Amino acid sequence: MKRFTISVVATLLLGTAAPVFANDSVLAATGDSKQWAAQLGDYAGTRYSELDQITNENVGDLQVAWTFSTGVLRGHEGAPLVIGDVMYVHTPFPNNVYALDLNNDGKILWRYTPQQDADVIGVMCCDTVYRGLAYSDDTIFLHQADTTLVALDATTGDVKWSVVNGDPAKGETNTATVLPVNDKVLVGISGGEYGVRGHLTAYNIADGSMAWRAYSTGPDEDMLVDPENTMVLGKPVGANSSLDSWEGDQWQIGGGTTWGWTTYDPDLNLIYYGTGNPSTWNPAQRPGDNKWSMTIMARDADTGVAKWMYQKTPHDEWDFDGVNENILVDQEIDGTMRKLLVNFDRNGFAYTLDRETGELLVAEKYDPAVNWATHVEMDPASDQYGRPQVVAEYSTAQNGEDVNTTGICPAALGTKDQQPSTYSPKTGLFYVPTNHVCMDYEPFRVSYSAGQPYVGATLSMFPAPGSHGGMGNFIAWDAVAGEIKWSLPEQFSVWSGAMATAGDVVFYGTLEGYLKAVDAETGEELYKFKTPSGIIGYVMTYEHGGKQYIGVLSGVGGWAGIGLAAGLTNANDGLGAVGGYAALSDYTALGGQLTVFAIPD
Repeated sequence: MKRFTISVVATLLLGTAAPVFANDSVLAATGDSKQWAAQLGDYAGTRYSELDQITNENVGDLQVAWTFSTGVLRGHEGAPLVIGDVMYVHTPFPNNVYALDLNNDGKILWRYTPQQDADVIGVMCCDTVYRGLAYSDDTIFLHQADTTLVALDATTGDVKWSVVNGDPAKGETNTATVLPVNDKVLVGISGGEYGVRGHLTAYNIADGSMAWRAYSTGPDEDMLVDPENTMVLGKPVGANSSLDSWEGDQWQIGGGTTWGWTTYDPDLNLIYYGTGNPSTWNPAQRPGDNKWSMTIMARDADTGVAKWMYQKTPHDEWDFDGVNENILVDQEIDGTMRKLLVNFDRNGFAYTLDRETGELLVAEKYDPAVNWATHVEMDPASDQYGRPQVVAEYSTAQNGEDVNTTGICPAALGTKDQQPSTYSPKTGLFYVPTNHVCMDYEPFRVSYSAGQPYVGATLSMFPAPGSHGGMGNFIAWDAVAGEIKWSLPEQFSVWSGAMATAGDVVFYGTLEGYLKAVDAETGEELYKFKTPSGIIGYVMTYEHGGKQYIGVLSGVGGWAGIGLAAGLTNANDGLGAVGGYAALSDYTALGGQLTVFAIPD
């Protein structure tokens, strides 16, 4: 297990506790392909299943096996978990949890119904979604919208402990799942559109006490950054790297929230996650690179100290949040096997890095429509190394306040938002649900007030011009070559989480409500079924009683479906999404249902 030296200051901050090794219960649960024990399928975030009863030859015979109504409307993101003979189902706000007995027709073994102040809904950015439960050590972890982290007994549903991670009165909320690693559970925070200062926090699984907290912006000691040993593209980050990139104390309300995904390499004992957009959306109010928003972070799981960082979009001018999943795979580059990290960023570039060192290996557009930058500079000798080369025509900073910059691709919701990709070791390809959307963007001056929106831009969204006319594609991506292998056009953004299986099938859902199955090698559509509502949930699979099942939550919403979910009609509402997705109401309606599929005996 690799370790790196931390500064004397960091040592004093973190104490001298002995390192703890990977969580055996999580490794065992995710290593059993009959179960679905993590939202991303495993620590590496591959969303790949070794189950192979359902294949590219018989998937066309799928039928609905059973369904379950969640009793809640709004957007249903995330996926159920299956541990042993029990399925755990969650809902969006109010974040109810159900434990279903798979041996007894899905009988409800227990339910947990949090008591939350409904006022939290008003400070949730882009629908009341929740990206799902986590499991470790006979415990189900629920991170509520109001930032209360609850540890539930997996057998009884009783509360073991709970802790409050933030303050909704300041705009701090939660939409993301958590990740148990070693003897801790890692928890992020939402609220970048409210001037929240982002952080990732580790709580001790035993009792919920805080182990460490790493801020995204500010002094080195707050960020758990070692100026000499934390690396950025092969060089030490240096002292005050964040403070020097902000004007005055803007870093205190600088965003960089952590509402996306965390993955983990047990051999390196490193966790990987991304930080979100800087606050405000008006770049004129925050000159500088705004470090470390928009950044991939690699941190020691025990101490939280950063080993390396890479900022994908310095001085973000378009709300290209950097929180998407970092998928960990081992692949050959130039004849050498490398420990890779693959990231499909909101900004439209797909990145391949060495996950041990942070070396940048590939950075290419994964939608040809992307136009805000020409390329990412890959020459290590250049002073622009690792930076996107911005096109002046599409620069909201260069065009200035109160100027409507038109035709920017992608839109603020990115070429891909949080909807997780999948990877098949059989094909070596990544399968990516994408948005094919552009925008007009007009920044304006805004004042900060705690708990009030701190956006500072007006947006409108529309399909990428001159293309297939739709707003999405489902693509297969080669992360070594940095190129699309095939692409399937979709009428609306593909907002669901994808899943690949050993049966050579890849599954995803559509905003109209279709579950689709395609051939992993060719992309040929093999099956589709329309569920009761649009799918923004993540496809999962499990085996029970010797039979393989496919499950997915339907319930339209999320940023793309916010107009339907929240009853909004003004085209500029929903941070510009309402107008762009107005036609969605012609194809689906609100709902909240789990649909489970199987091949009949």
